Amino acid sequence: MTIRCQALLGTFVEITIDQEGDGAINKAFTAVGQVQHLMSFYDPLSELNQINRWAHQVSLVVHPWTAEIIKIAQEIYQQSNGLFNCGIGHRLVAAGLLPRHLNLSQYELGGIEDIHFIDPQTLRVSKPVCLDLGGIAKGFAVDKAVESLLASGIQSGCVNAGGDLRVFGAPRPIHIRNPRLPNQLIDIGSLQSGAIATSGLYFSNRDEEQSHIINPFAKDESEAHLHFSGSYSVLASQCVYADALTKVLALSGIHDHACFTYFSAKAIRIAA
Repeated sequence: MTIRCQALLGTFVEITIDQEGDGAINKAFTAVGQVQHLMSFYDPLSELNQINRWAHQVSLVVHPWTAEIIKIAQEIYQQSNGLFNCGIGHRLVAAGLLPRHLNLSQYELGGIEDIHFIDPQTLRVSKPVCLDLGGIAKGFAVDKAVESLLASGIQSGCVNAGGDLRVFGAPRPIHIRNPRLPNQLIDIGSLQSGAIATSGLYFSNRDEEQSHIINPFAKDESEAHLHFSGSYSVLASQCVYADALTKVLALSGIHDHACFTYFSAKAIRIAA
């Protein structure tokens, strides 16, 4: 067994494989780093921030992975009836949860639905946007790392990026933090060839800190940030869907929301 860890995506990414394979792990970390380079809101030069800055003025040719994740985000937006929308970056900026790279205050901002593809890698937006791919990019990076490991001939392992976990090959035990006592873990069973993502406010000061989960339909900023005491987890075939759907679960409170069936996902809520 080989286990390696690196600080990426604003968290620690741990890769475990059930054999020797430093070269394969290095390639997987390179894939994660590529996602960070393309989609980080914190990097003013990232492709994501170029979209936010320029795509309402000119058409942009983007990396295939950027195009892929935007199309996934649009699909989840449609299936969740708009509950999942990446176009809330300006609200996170206003709350001090993301850096302010540009001033879009003079615009009426759109969302993920306002991005249009001219061809598979060329996009333009009909309204200015302030996209934050955040968690969905983290899940996407986990999937790309797993794809890289499989391409390198690794038969069994897992990739864990701060609550976004994907397993392939041999089954592995899965634990979720107890939202009431975050230093305790709850054993929920094992997972084989699938992904799980969890959203929680485990170590936050809930009386002082703004929640990172935004209700895109809220007009009043004081009501936009979802405050909750439990945790929301979703099981899916890929981590990009598992991560995005935790927001749908948290905002809707519906375990059998139609989009979970559409994406063959299962919801788990642990109350505090």
